[in-house]
Amino acid sequence: MIVNWGHAWPSITAAFLASLVEFVEALTVVLAVGTVRGWRGALIGSGGAVVALLAIVAALGPALTRVPINIVQLVVGTLLLLFGMRWLRKAILRSAGIIPLHDEEAAYAEETESLRRIGEGGKAWDSVAIATAFKITMLEGLEVVFIVIAVGAGGGGLLIPASAGALGALVLVVLLGVIVHRPLASIPENTLKFVVGVLLTAFGTFWVGEGIGVGWPGRDWSILGLVVGFLLVALATVPWCRTSAGARVAVSSR
Repeated sequence: MIVNWGHAWPSITAAFLASLVEFVEALTVVLAVGTVRGWRGALIGSGGAVVALLAIVAALGPALTRVPINIVQLVVGTLLLLFGMRWLRKAILRSAGIIPLHDEEAAYAEETESLRRIGEGGKAWDSVAIATAFKITMLEGLEVVFIVIAVGAGGGGLLIPASAGALGALVLVVLLGVIVHRPLASIPENTLKFVVGVLLTAFGTFWVGEGIGVGWPGRDWSILGLVVGFLLVALATVPWCRTSAGARVAVSSR
């Protein structure tokens, strides 16, 4: 399969940023498990989940090649559009101050306290540590797998660049986790989710259009136009939500 890397940058960027968010959230829990219960269980659980995810990718990859590309684009595009709009909605509400920002330090503290209440760790086979690390890695990893498949659903070798973007995010998060041994709270996660929500919504719109036969001007370059359009609408929505929320509070306080 020949990959046109010159036109693959949207796939690489979207997969990298989306995967980065998911891997940071998984790392927070895995670090908590390793700190409180021991690193053996944390590594066994997360490693087992990675193996399971690789098996899922190996099974889904060949199966998708037997489905007509327009059906894959329509179905996956619809799911990606809904997925991106969910992320974008939460990011807009957080930026407007309507719901609190996600705090990795607070999530880490909550997870460590929960694990401490269960009891002592450090056993040769700590089922609590293994299950906790496996569950979070599997849940976040499944979202990464879905994102990679969805971003690469356009064919033309896009699955390889999308996979490369996700792999780059994984390597970066693992390296940072090994170096700092703490939650990556300094990463502006809400900003990332805002950007990723825009990218996934744009990709979803593009693939749905491809699936129903829309002739996009400029082909893949029209994704850039969709990104700019959704970004402008989202940015304009933030102050509107903030003003609407303030007006509702003022009315209710009367």
